[in-house]
Amino acid sequence: MLLKIHPDNPSERKIRQVADCLRKGGIIIYPTDTVYGIACNLYNNKAIARIAQFKSLKANQLDFSFICHDLSQISEFTHQFDKTVYRLMNRHLPGPYTFILKASNAVPKLFKAKKKTIGVRIPENHIAQAIVQELGNPILSTSLKHEDEILEYLTDPELIYDKYKKLVDIVIDGGMGDNHASTVVDCTGYEPEIIREGKGILEFA
Repeated sequence: MLLKIHPDNPSERKIRQVADCLRKGGIIIYPTDTVYGIACNLYNNKAIARIAQFKSLKANQLDFSFICHDLSQISEFTHQFDKTVYRLMNRHLPGPYTFILKASNAVPKLFKAKKKTIGVRIPENHIAQAIVQELGNPILSTSLKHEDEILEYLTDPELIYDKYKKLVDIVIDGGMGDNHASTVVDCTGYEPEIIREGKGILEFA
C-alpha cells in the first residue's frame, strides 16, 4: 500500500493505521529527516526477521537504529547517559544524527544476541515522530540502500513503492526524501567521535 501522509500535519487516522500495521508485525518504508528507511516494531521478532530477509542478512547482523520519541525513551535501552553525552544529544535532537551508545541489558534479549551497542535517532520529521508516539515504543529502522553506486538512496516515494511494494506492507509517501544519510556519532569511547559525516553539523562545544 502506498499511503500519502502530509509531512507537516500528519493525519491522525493514517498514523493510527501505520501503528496498527506495526503492532501486527508489518514492516513499513517511511520518511525521516534524512533518507527513507525501512522499519518495524521493536518488540516483534517476526517483523525483524522479515527485514533481515529483505536485506539478505541475519537479524543479528542488521545495522539497526532505534527511532525514539524523546530522550527519556532512549534511556530505557542504554546505561550510558552521562552529562556530556546527554547535553550533546539534547542539543542536537531531534535532528539528522545517529548516536552510538552502550546497550543496556534489555537490548540483547530483544535480538537474542550479544549486542553491546545501539544506534539511536530522533528524526526531525513529524511523520516519524507521530508513528513512534502512537505506537508507544521505538521502532527499529535501517536504511534503504540502492544497488546503484551513483544513486545510493532512492528519494522518490513512488519509485520506492514500485520497487518494494511486494516486500513491505506500507510505503508512506511523505514527500521527496533526502540523498544524505545521518551523521553518526560514537559515544562509547572516552570522547564522542564522528564516524560518518552525513547531514547536519555537529557542535561539541
